[in-house]
Amino acid sequence: MERTAPRLLLGLAAVAIGFAAADTYVVVLALPDMMSAGGLSIDELQRAAPIVSGFLLGYVGVLPLIGRISDLRGRVPVLLGSLAVFAAGSLITAAAYDLTTIVSGRVLQGIGGGGLIPPTLALVADRWPPERRGLPLGIVGAVQELGSVLGPLYGAVVLAFGSWRDIFWLNCGVGLLLAAAMLPQRGVERPMVVRPGRPDLLGAVLLVLTFAALTLVMLEPEALTTGVTSGLAFLPVAGSSRWLTPVALVLFALLALFLLRQATARRPLLDWRGWSGLAGETDLLGAALMTLGLGSVIVAFASAEPESAAISDAAPVLLPLAALSFAVFACRQRVATHPLIPRGAMANRVAWGALAVSFFVGASLIAALVDIPFFARLTVAPDSQLDAALVLVRFLVALPVGAVIGGWLLRWVPASWLTAGAMLMSAAAFTHMATWDAQSLESGWETLSLVAGGLGFGLAIAPVNAALLAHTASAVHGVASALLIVARMVGMLIGISALTTIGLRAFYSASERLPTAGELCDGVNTACPAYRDAVRDAGLTQLHAVFAGAAVCAVIAAVLALVLLRDAPRSRSDVSR
Repeated sequence: MERTAPRLLLGLAAVAIGFAAADTYVVVLALPDMMSAGGLSIDELQRAAPIVSGFLLGYVGVLPLIGRISDLRGRVPVLLGSLAVFAAGSLITAAAYDLTTIVSGRVLQGIGGGGLIPPTLALVADRWPPERRGLPLGIVGAVQELGSVLGPLYGAVVLAFGSWRDIFWLNCGVGLLLAAAMLPQRGVERPMVVRPGRPDLLGAVLLVLTFAALTLVMLEPEALTTGVTSGLAFLPVAGSSRWLTPVALVLFALLALFLLRQATARRPLLDWRGWSGLAGETDLLGAALMTLGLGSVIVAFASAEPESAAISDAAPVLLPLAALSFAVFACRQRVATHPLIPRGAMANRVAWGALAVSFFVGASLIAALVDIPFFARLTVAPDSQLDAALVLVRFLVALPVGAVIGGWLLRWVPASWLTAGAMLMSAAAFTHMATWDAQSLESGWETLSLVAGGLGFGLAIAPVNAALLAHTASAVHGVASALLIVARMVGMLIGISALTTIGLRAFYSASERLPTAGELCDGVNTACPAYRDAVRDAGLTQLHAVFAGAAVCAVIAAVLALVLLRDAPRSRSDVSR
């Protein structure tokens, strides 16, 4: 049991991470229907950006705080809490009645989904010694990357038989099932004092009733609202808000009863006793400053259209706000009694080196995720978003395979050399992509370059994680893992902005050299095939510049890995083992 339980817990956590990762991409196919439900037309795509960026905001914005909480209160409670938040966000999204509620649900989904990763990585470090962490870390990374491959497929299958809401109803159910399966594992992480008495069945009933009432408030089912008697429950007692109806008041009462029950039950479902002192053990003000800074960066970069703009129109306000927030946070770190990132936690060269490598890995990876489908749309799949996405799948399927292989190779190959070799492989793939012409993707041989690029990124996942965890104290593994994820996501956002800027400059330069339509079309001032091909080639010039920039980022990551991730003295966490 002592050997099996940690593996079972890690397996459940990995499945949860994979499912949350799939949810990141499931919106791709469901977005038009979600826009319609939110009151937007198909040509108002920019206004729908918060549906995507809201998830990303939740995913990244509070990660450092969640990671720190997992250090202070344990990995399993944070995993359970994250699953509960993910399920609640899925329910709100499924029952959403306007754009605001859709975005609110997506933010909660992001918080819950992102919150699963730091405690899971820290759990690997807690349960496996440094020399044996590679494969578990590789498996976690593989499941996460596999979710990105299966997400659109999962969405397509559900949409073939139901509506977009069914995707999120399923998410809610799976999240609750995983939480229920993980609940008995609370004693695996650390010895538990099991209080006498039966499990809190009343609390479970109250929780189910609370979710049911919330669903009724959100959906306002027509079969009930139009009834002569049942409809009275949906008439506001004051004003016109659905949150002032009798059903909503019952919801608030059930929620209050559930929380009261959790505070008084012998064996509550959510045992938050002992958490009251959390505010005195970490810097919540510092966490708020970090969240504000990260949120500003995310909205500034994630709300832009990656094919035509580098940053959003609000960036002149958001980026100075982010800089100010980070500056105040840095000052707060110096004076807080219990800073969000404990002093000295990331002082080791390998620790902050892992963050730098992760940043440039993200900056390079995003070019593939965004611009390979863009290239396919310009060339071999001009009329099919699905065919363009299938080109990217060739790249994506290699990521989880590489993650497992990279974790396995860590037993024999140092993290620095493995990461450097992996990123040079991806750099070589991008360098080749920068030579693609309009017919390149018609050749089956180009699958090799796509697979090589994805394999390189996959190989780098486990060694970077392992290097960070091996050179930070066990007491900060949660917050350190969170910072690693933040570094990669911020790298992706800034990377796509910088690479888009480079690509657009190349496009404008090529466009200036284009002959006019009349010159190419024998004096006819219309867009003949020759002119359309010339415009397409200018677009390919833009993508060649992006791929070249991604190759440079991958080379920088390789060099940083060789210099900063090379073997260093073990951290005090490993000495204490």
